[in-house]
Amino acid sequence: MTTANDQPSAREESLSESTQDIMDQKLWLKILIGMGLGVICGLILSPEGLALFDEGFTLALSEWLALPGVIFMGLIKMVIIPLIICSIILGISQSGDMGFLKNVGLRLVPYFLITTAIAISIGLILVYTIQPGQYIDQSLISSLSNSQAAQSIPAIRFDDLSIPQRIANIIPSNPLKAQLEYDMLQIVVASILLGIALITIPKANSHFFSELCITGQMLSMKIISWAMAMAPYAVFGILADITIKTGLDALLSVTVYAFTVLFGLLCMMAVYLTIIKVVARGSILDFLKSIKEVQLLAFSTSSSAATMPFSIEAAEKKLKLKPEISRIVIPLGATINMDGTAMYQAIAAIFLCQVFGIDLTTTAVITLLLTTIGASIGTPATPGVGLIVLATILTSLGVPDQGVLLLIGVDRILDMCRTTINVTGDLTAASVMDRWIKAPAKSLNSDQNQDAAISR
Repeated sequence: MTTANDQPSAREESLSESTQDIMDQKLWLKILIGMGLGVICGLILSPEGLALFDEGFTLALSEWLALPGVIFMGLIKMVIIPLIICSIILGISQSGDMGFLKNVGLRLVPYFLITTAIAISIGLILVYTIQPGQYIDQSLISSLSNSQAAQSIPAIRFDDLSIPQRIANIIPSNPLKAQLEYDMLQIVVASILLGIALITIPKANSHFFSELCITGQMLSMKIISWAMAMAPYAVFGILADITIKTGLDALLSVTVYAFTVLFGLLCMMAVYLTIIKVVARGSILDFLKSIKEVQLLAFSTSSSAATMPFSIEAAEKKLKLKPEISRIVIPLGATINMDGTAMYQAIAAIFLCQVFGIDLTTTAVITLLLTTIGASIGTPATPGVGLIVLATILTSLGVPDQGVLLLIGVDRILDMCRTTINVTGDLTAASVMDRWIKAPAKSLNSDQNQDAAISR
């Protein structure tokens, strides 16, 4: 951000160039082409398709096809945590007003919880109405039970802690351990505390740490810009690899389930647009036009955090939101506001209960709703993590681990779609907070303007 009398700093120019170059590349068109070609290539090479080569060679080829996607996701995961930490610290510290932060927190946290509860409720209504589990062939379930792949399902589990212990566990007594374990809730809490602490100490003492965060954000953005250039090839390779390994039959077997998730996500999009019109008092068409590029980037990367800098850029330049709002709401939303992921987990959990004939009581469904809200908060904003967290939820419901294998074939596409909803939810939240909350009495001064990591 710059003032009227200031020229953009070298930092601002670098970040603006990184984001704008990606926005101007028509990356969305290349990604859509990559998706289509990936599915076609996978169907042609699949042993269940034309089977042009023997199965051993085809599976080996699929690993090479998937390589750009593996590198792409590796680059994204490498910088996710430093990007989130630096963005949250800078967003909070640059507000410079404790009263303003209090107003944001008192409104933002309840808003996030309410929208997440709405998303899960929509998912539960749809999955019980459509009942996609009834359309699964039981012979497929038997084959999954004997599959060796069932032994490789990630075994992440929630600790059996009391409520006071869970509350105490939010504070990261070992920040390095939290980063190693991708405990995003602890990382967010630590970042918030550091950002608030920076406000309370003299600027002369906080300057070095602020500069360090700015440098970390710039480096993360540069690496993300490199990763984005690979996105079309990554999407092509990932979808080709998945289609080769799963085949068309596996995809068709969960078509009704996939339709249920996609319909639920569309319903949540309608909720957001209603909020924009009624609560934020904005134009729905203008909102969609302003965020379409960000939505497409979210769709391609399947990562809310990787899209976060572009969301801030769109919020400030196109939606004309106050930087003091966007730089706090969007980084926090990218890590704790996962409405699309929460809905997906609720639908998937009930779907697999239907498949395996597990009847849930009303109490169990309410427990599922609360567990899903808790699981979605702090879920790492990286591709594929939702499936791992789902395995945790399924264990508490008595669903066999191999049930997750049913979802793998369509998970990548659904991951892209739910990430798009997550990012849309963050921008909706920023629009609402921008209307509800006035900017702090003392806005960003010239020293802080030089430290702003996202240009306006």
